[in-house]
Amino acid sequence: MKIYTKIGDSGSTYLQEGASVRKSDPRIRTYGALDEANSILGIVLTGEVDPTMRDTLESLQKDIFVLGADISNPNMSNKSLRVASHMTERLEGLIDRADKKLEPLTNFILPGGGATGSYLHHARTVVRRAETHMADIRPANSLNSECLRYVNRLSDLLFVLARVANQNEGISEILWMP
Repeated sequence: MKIYTKIGDSGSTYLQEGASVRKSDPRIRTYGALDEANSILGIVLTGEVDPTMRDTLESLQKDIFVLGADISNPNMSNKSLRVASHMTERLEGLIDRADKKLEPLTNFILPGGGATGSYLHHARTVVRRAETHMADIRPANSLNSECLRYVNRLSDLLFVLARVANQNEGISEILWMP
């Protein structure tokens, strides 16, 4: 299989079931943003990362591929590679466990800190962008509703993991109160 197909040379591409769409289609923008977030997680994993966080981030990278495949498949009768509720529930458990290690929020936190925390904040914002693109997918019944739930929790988890990473590195959060 060649890496280049020339199909996209006209500004179009194909969804999983074969429908041709413009590259500006919300589905394409969504999984493009998810691919960007996944790449940022890959950058995080090139550094020194706590083994538990490493396992979590590697698991998230795999989930993001499933999420992209789900979004690229508007044929809801095709059940292969779909985001399932247990995936979202797993994120909720990870958020709860990580959040127990942190001081309660009393102010806004400016994104930043060490390299790991900063990259995780960056990945979070890219996931939020993917979420806004996902909200534009029409008709809504051609999108697995679990995708939106998963992406919403994913950005929450990345926020908490950024805080944990900064705490692990002994870096104080930059608090801000308007």
